[in-house]
Amino acid sequence: MNRNLIQRNWRLAALWFPPLLFLALFYFYPLTSILGLSFRQGDAGLLGVWRDALASSSVWNVLDFTFWQATLSTILTLLAGLPAAYLFGRYRFPAKALLRAIFNVPFVLPTVVVAVAFNALLGPRGWLNLGLMEWLGLTSPPINFLNTFWAILVAHVFYNTSIVLRMVGDFWSRLDPRLTEAALVFGANRWQAFRYVTLPLSLPIIAAAAVLVFIFDFTSFGVVLLLGGPQFATLEVEIFYQTTGLFNLPLAAVLSAIQLLTTLLLTVLYARLSARASQPISIEIEEASQKPLSSRRARLLAGGLIAAMLLFFSSPLVALASRSLARLEPDRQQRSVERGLTLDFYRELGADRRASLFTVPPATAIAISLGYAAGTVVLALALGLPAAWALSRHKRAILTRLVDPLLMLPLGTSAVTLGLGFIIALDQPPLDLRASPLLIPIAHTLVALPFVVRSLVPALNSIEPELREIAATEGANAWQVVRYVDLPLVGRAVLVAATFAFTISLGEFGATAIIARPEFPTIPIAIFRLLGQPGALNYGQALALSTILMAVAAGGMLLIERVRIGESAEF
Repeated sequence: MNRNLIQRNWRLAALWFPPLLFLALFYFYPLTSILGLSFRQGDAGLLGVWRDALASSSVWNVLDFTFWQATLSTILTLLAGLPAAYLFGRYRFPAKALLRAIFNVPFVLPTVVVAVAFNALLGPRGWLNLGLMEWLGLTSPPINFLNTFWAILVAHVFYNTSIVLRMVGDFWSRLDPRLTEAALVFGANRWQAFRYVTLPLSLPIIAAAAVLVFIFDFTSFGVVLLLGGPQFATLEVEIFYQTTGLFNLPLAAVLSAIQLLTTLLLTVLYARLSARASQPISIEIEEASQKPLSSRRARLLAGGLIAAMLLFFSSPLVALASRSLARLEPDRQQRSVERGLTLDFYRELGADRRASLFTVPPATAIAISLGYAAGTVVLALALGLPAAWALSRHKRAILTRLVDPLLMLPLGTSAVTLGLGFIIALDQPPLDLRASPLLIPIAHTLVALPFVVRSLVPALNSIEPELREIAATEGANAWQVVRYVDLPLVGRAVLVAATFAFTISLGEFGATAIIARPEFPTIPIAIFRLLGQPGALNYGQALALSTILMAVAAGGMLLIERVRIGESAEF
């Protein structure tokens, strides 16, 4: 018995060793280096950098705006997402699976693509402004959307509504309908049954979704940088500016430490709320908890809500794709208007008209991104599979309960902060990786690892223990059980996890913007550079690259929805 226990502990330690070593080297060590730099000894003393930062009105303005925009964005996201979550969680209707997949696409879209999509729809050269200018004979764009506070809020709602839809909607889809029916029997109407039965049971999952949305809004980078403009700066954007523009690493380290502490507290709160939400009073299968839209009024309300969601989620993406194909020609007043379709912007992706040593054609950026994404998939699966097996097969082990929350920490950590940590920490032997091509896949793996693990665990939990026991009684050793029982049964989950890692790597912008070498840009970096250069050709190439990235991300999300096992995964 003791021998079996020792062997089991050794197997558990062997499973946890690779992901823990990876986190220690490339997560905790860089973040510790940031904290060390923020407290470094200087002319003003050990705490001088902190004292100067906290005494700066500009720093407090950045902090105020970061919390304010994240709070307001979260409230608006809940207002937009909860009605849709109730519809998808409590009712059955045609094309539901397809619609849910479409509404989940924004979650995997890179922030730079979301920013470019709204630019294509509502920007000065966007589809809507160009159409109104031609129709009304105007000489200037009538809609001023870019570089406004509303642009940030709308983009955040667009980006994060799918979190509420999935988390809260999946909870409501599995909630025992007999609880509501009992309230109706005792005289409550539908609203009272929701208010006094469904809503109290749902508060933990709603709060967990709100905290997760707040974390993403709090660490928002691409949306604020590209849509908000220079007059708006969150902590994430300010860290980027202080690092790359002013080279003020001590102040950037202080801001990163403040952000890290906040997101750490929020991540702990999210984990506790998620644990409470995973233990409702009664859970039933989805088919038993959902009902058809029987009344005409219910069908009209559902149809209106779905139509509004389709318009909101599809308009920017359709505008992006159509603008990337538009041929712009001058009219009589020498304004650029759309006349016909062309693939010119896509053909130009292979051209290097600047011929600079530190610039490459956009097509080369695509090849570089694909290479980084492939490396991220391999590394994320190599680390995520052992961690997922440990979580599913050793749930009650003390080590598992201690390590499980650590895997979620990168999810609540700023990507820009991670990039800054790499710059500070990984510049000396034996971890001198500043010039290594492995640095970007490592950063992308940190971002993707929580998604990979959470995609694999439900599939591994679904494997019946009797199958493993039968294989063991037939003489199979532990490795043979994994190879011939576990792996074939979790193949679909591995595909989901690999797709998550691939799409996240292709679209990662925050950390890559800091650590990428100029001659090796990824697709989001190439888009950012093209948007910063004048001329219709550069803008068109940015649209074409964004459309390609959007298509890949959307295809990945649709694949995930098609092959996903069950509906209990967090993402």
